[in-house]
Amino acid sequence: MFSVKSIGAVCGVILPVVMSLTPAHAASTVYPLTIDNCGVELTFEKAPERAVTLGQNSAEILLLLGVADSMVGTAFWPSEVLPELAEANAKVKRLSQEIPTLESILAERPDFVAAQLAHLLGPESKVAKREDFANLAINSYLSPGLCVANHDSGDVHGARAELWSMDLLYQEIDELSQIFNVADRGQELIADFKAREAALRARVSDEATDLSYAFWFSSPSPEADAYLGGKNGSSGFIADLLGGHNVIQTEVEWPTVSWEGIMAANPDVIVVGEVALTRGWELDKADNKIAFLKADPAISQLEAVKQNRLVKMDAQAMNPTIRTIYGAEQLAAQLEALGLFK
Repeated sequence: MFSVKSIGAVCGVILPVVMSLTPAHAASTVYPLTIDNCGVELTFEKAPERAVTLGQNSAEILLLLGVADSMVGTAFWPSEVLPELAEANAKVKRLSQEIPTLESILAERPDFVAAQLAHLLGPESKVAKREDFANLAINSYLSPGLCVANHDSGDVHGARAELWSMDLLYQEIDELSQIFNVADRGQELIADFKAREAALRARVSDEATDLSYAFWFSSPSPEADAYLGGKNGSSGFIADLLGGHNVIQTEVEWPTVSWEGIMAANPDVIVVGEVALTRGWELDKADNKIAFLKADPAISQLEAVKQNRLVKMDAQAMNPTIRTIYGAEQLAAQLEALGLFK
């Protein structure tokens, strides 16, 4: 049976291992396979054999699907790979920890490119545009969750008019599993995530209902505005999943908010992100965030700080990825210890 283990210990929180999967049976892919991806029609004559992934989520989905042998390169990793994928991931070439060049991608002679973010593969991308690969007869695939975001909003990170949901992730897993002819694995993975999502919704207590959350990804310095998860991104989804709501109400995916604005919003819970692979910002680290919140004369007067409702989460979970459900599980464990969850 194919199974997905919990991330285990992240930021000092021990999470359960989920093993309750019902075996799924899906038909083998019949090629040629045609898929509509963000308005672009893709046709596959066979499963890709030399895939490159741009973005950690794209890579981890393929690794979870068990197709590491068909991957020739990955790039843009904001955190460490899931522990259970480390062995398979070690066999795949890391083109760049951050944003790769088009030359480095093409050097691997890919027959398929999957991307997680618009700045890695999109109209304004400095890496490549979809037509760059189409002109070379290389199929490119964008995360469906990215397709529904508005990238004409005037903000580099885009905006969402509707709350992101795991259904978009399930669509991505399903389509990639069909492309690589591993549909059974795709359905098992989806079943596991659905079970974990349902388990969290079932645990919402009266104390957790309508708690307001602020999701703090990072800040370049204590004096700078904070990067927070927006209303309808995965941070908003996590808040909703746990019975509450995101205190930030802008539709922008990653708004920068002043501390005056955060204090005015007065969240019940402040979620501090742990950016595992830091750019050198002191406040990338969750413990540094908490120390700042407690030391600042004004911010320390927030009820969330005074009540020690400061919880840690892998910052990658604030992106709409497979890590989102792991992040929600992290928060649930800590909220339970605070008496705010069951």
